[in-house]
Amino acid sequence: MVPPELYRERNRIERFFCRLKQFRRAATRFDKLARNYLAILNLASLRIWLRHVESTP
Repeated sequence: MVPPELYRERNRIERFFCRLKQFRRAATRFDKLARNYLAILNLASLRIWLRHVESTP
């Protein structure tokens, strides 16, 4: 049986990737250079994080 803490973290990570895939440019990888793709992932992650911080009291 999986410990509840581990399952909670796994669920959190899966939800993050689901949110990340909502960014079309990050999901389809239009950029050919790895550094450009990584920059898009960083921007999308930052936007997700800012939404989370903004919504928490």
